[in-house]
Amino acid sequence: MKYVVTGATGHLGTQIVTALAKLVVPTTMTLGVHTPAKAAAFAQQGMTVLPLDYRQPATVTAVLDAADVVIYVPSKSHDSFSRVTEFENVLAAAEQAHIGHLIVMGFIADQTNNPFDLSAFYGYVPRRLAASGLSYTILRNALYADPLVPYLPELIDRHNVIYPMGDASLSFISLQDSAAAFAKVAVTPALWRQPSYTLTQERSYTMPALAAVLSQVSGQSIGYAPVTLRKFAELYNQGNEGHMLASMYAAGARGLLATVTDDYQTIMGHPAQSLPDFLTAQLASQG
Repeated sequence: MKYVVTGATGHLGTQIVTALAKLVVPTTMTLGVHTPAKAAAFAQQGMTVLPLDYRQPATVTAVLDAADVVIYVPSKSHDSFSRVTEFENVLAAAEQAHIGHLIVMGFIADQTNNPFDLSAFYGYVPRRLAASGLSYTILRNALYADPLVPYLPELIDRHNVIYPMGDASLSFISLQDSAAAFAKVAVTPALWRQPSYTLTQERSYTMPALAAVLSQVSGQSIGYAPVTLRKFAELYNQGNEGHMLASMYAAGARGLLATVTDDYQTIMGHPAQSLPDFLTAQLASQG
């Protein structure tokens, strides 16, 4: 078997590679990365590391050549057009390489009425795959819980969660749990019968409930005082990401990021780690 992971040095990709290496022989793994030097540790384990630029179809075809299973992790581009373009290059390469099965990272913000900037891409993915003739599985992630850890000191200083969410709730999954599910699906053909899974913890959180969890794990008092969408975009516009982030919470305020399923348990045989347990473990590991 030949397993391919694209975007293998990103936040999710790195964890997928680590999880997959526990289930298959590392020499059966090929990693497509933008900067091969960043994957030197994986190469030392016997994995094949190849340069990949989603904008250059020849590099995508070379990485996917004769793969039995491909795990596609999209780039971090901030607009749907760029991501759809790269996805089309991946599909063309997958068809040319006659791959066995394609696993695609999705996101719960894919509804037709979702205002998130990247919703068009995530909505395009399942429709395009359905028309492709490829064998595929989409793994739709909830919001990653991991960014809450470095964000916590700022929330403590503010004494409040400020997400512009109103009374709506958010659903989470950790990168590690998501990666474990990707790896398990990759090596379990029986799971390929279902075209899509949604990876979440067992519950979602309103903002007061999230503030209570953050207060509990930090030992500090954190409440909920939302800012406006415009203010949120201004506060977090590093890398020109402000509008994209604000649009995501606009979707959340409509209840479109609150999905909870038992799909993770179906795949892994146990529930995803809860948000309080995840945060407690992460904070403990920091000292």
